[in-house]
Amino acid sequence: MTTFFRILWRPFGFSRKLLKVESCRITESESLIPLAWASLIQKLSRTPGIFLLDQRKRFSTMPEIETHQRDSELFSPPSDVRGMTELDRTAFKKTVTIPVLKVRKEIVNKLMRSLKRAALQRPGIKRVIEDPEDEESRLIMLDPYKMFTDDSFEKGELSILKQLNVNPQISKYNLELTYENFKSEEILKAVLPEGQDVTSGFSRVGHIAHLNLRDHQLPYKHLIGQVMIDKNPGITSAVNKINNIDNTYRNFQMEVLSGEENMMTKVRENNYTYEFDFSKVYWNPRLSTEHSRITELLKPGDVLFDVFAGVGPFAIPVKVKVFNLDGKDFLQGPVREELMQQLGPLSKERKHSVHIVMNLPAKAIEFLSAFKSLLDGQPCGSELFPIVHCYSFSKDANPAKDVQQRAGTVLGISLEACSSVHLVRNVAPNKEMLCITFRIPAAILYKNQTLNGDNHEDPPIKRQRTDKDF
Repeated sequence: MTTFFRILWRPFGFSRKLLKVESCRITESESLIPLAWASLIQKLSRTPGIFLLDQRKRFSTMPEIETHQRDSELFSPPSDVRGMTELDRTAFKKTVTIPVLKVRKEIVNKLMRSLKRAALQRPGIKRVIEDPEDEESRLIMLDPYKMFTDDSFEKGELSILKQLNVNPQISKYNLELTYENFKSEEILKAVLPEGQDVTSGFSRVGHIAHLNLRDHQLPYKHLIGQVMIDKNPGITSAVNKINNIDNTYRNFQMEVLSGEENMMTKVRENNYTYEFDFSKVYWNPRLSTEHSRITELLKPGDVLFDVFAGVGPFAIPVKVKVFNLDGKDFLQGPVREELMQQLGPLSKERKHSVHIVMNLPAKAIEFLSAFKSLLDGQPCGSELFPIVHCYSFSKDANPAKDVQQRAGTVLGISLEACSSVHLVRNVAPNKEMLCITFRIPAAILYKNQTLNGDNHEDPPIKRQRTDKDF
């Protein structure tokens, strides 16, 4: 296991594709003359999402329907892709009817600022396209849930149209949507069994998308992997974890779902770039904030021992000395030797702190026993004793108290009054990752000391999260 010792010394995408269009005009006579009403209804009945309320209100939409819900009705893939296990991009073609407004090309930019409400808001579809029948004109795509006839424009919008000499007459166009126009979650929702959870999120590690698929998603795993690659620029490989992270080296077996099998990747975190083989080491981009939280505690001259360093996100941001040792051997070897110097006769002149990070949540608490009787001699002032940041998982109803009790049991003392617990993240339902921080008491750190046998009281650690916070 690679360990570090360091002394701080600070000086899912879319393509903008022009869609095929076909025109179908709603004439003024149809929109205004009652005798043409039946003809108008017949035409608009072929337009998804439009329905008749009454003749006074003309056409409208249900105001309580949220935008994403409405999009799922009109801008969803064809229903016949349900159950697809091998990605066929050509099967996602679909034609939808969209209202458009014809305008002179020289006034498009000025007019668009006044038509934000009425214009189509759909990523991947241009709101302004060329008019295939008139090169001097442009067609503005309008919201099919708001715009049906010229009566759909608000008073202020009609005023602007009049000032710019624009005919408010609305036409219908048939747009051909393709695979490129759908979002990843829309594709997966259409493909996977109805009502099942859809995977659209993942952890990004350089060019690799790391997924954690559930059992019902496994028959579609290769399709899901390819969709993740297609819809996320820069992603060229999609992998799925196929076992739990429970071994000594905190890595896991993975299966390449789609794309290249190259697991050598580069990631950038807190202004530092790391290069590693993702199949052989542990890396979680969700821990970036925690890495920064610990390193920001340190001041110039402080010392940090990173017991389970891995790639080194705690240690690399500053000056580093590297050891390739088991965690226990590291604590009882290099860490002990450095502490003997730091806490020696001249330690009262020392102003900096010593921090020990133990980020192996599954087992780190077990290694706390290595601190028992670690040092010889007489203890110095307790404010110089090292501060431990030990990580752990908990499924307990009171995770903070659980971690304090388990750490205290290993050390043989109570930590509830002299430690703080920080909630790092929720790992899974009813499973938390936490960090307990405490200063090692002299009675633990030194040989021939008892819990009540010294006069050095340990200064309290500022409490960040306690059992009351969980």
